Amino acid sequence: MKVEKISRSPIAELKRHVDVIQEAFKQALIPDRVTVEYPRERRIYPDNLRGFIVLDRSKCISCFRCAQICPANAIQMSLYDNFYPGVDYTKCIFCHFCVDSCPTGALASSNLHDMAFRSLEEMKVKATQMTRLPTIVREDKQSVEYFVTKKDWKLQRKKELEDISVLRIIPRIKPRRAFCEEPESCLGCRQCMEVCPHDAIVMERCEITLGGEVIGKGCILKVTEKCVGCGLCVRQCPMQILALKEVE
Repeated sequence: MKVEKISRSPIAELKRHVDVIQEAFKQALIPDRVTVEYPRERRIYPDNLRGFIVLDRSKCISCFRCAQICPANAIQMSLYDNFYPGVDYTKCIFCHFCVDSCPTGALASSNLHDMAFRSLEEMKVKATQMTRLPTIVREDKQSVEYFVTKKDWKLQRKKELEDISVLRIIPRIKPRRAFCEEPESCLGCRQCMEVCPHDAIVMERCEITLGGEVIGKGCILKVTEKCVGCGLCVRQCPMQILALKEVE
């Protein structure tokens, strides 16, 4: 197969070279490209960015709700003076269901999105490490922000550094406490007692008549004021007769 030689005009070739040089000077003096020069530039992200997760241990009630709701099984509870969550970032998909479901606001998001780990083992962040933001090494000199219109797409560069902080939103949730809806159906298996991390459930002896009436000291299951409404006993009950109820 023979390929014919393509003849080009010297004038056209010269014009193409001049156009390339002109574009290079233009980008050097008045750049209009939309490429962020990372890490010298840092993009400004919206406030609802799902970034590194931070834990306030003083607000954690060890309800295990974050571990239960995590779709990627990325949260593991560890025992220190109490049970606290840690995040395995090899599994985390940054859905932040854990942050949204936390009843006390113990878990919070930050606008730190670019993290570097030296090994896969370091990506398994423990509860003690989640109480603070990791060590931050900054190389950015300015911030950039996207502006999109119907005609073009531009970057606006600002000679300022974005503040890396924690965005903590404490939900307004009324306190809840577990209670037994059908005491006559209780098996007395004590699984609720065993799973309760606060020892808030005790068992009392009672009698049940043939008509299903509970007499004696009261219900077999008694929930004390130590209950924080975590719902672990509700999920553990084999008879599904426990429920959470809002209290004043």
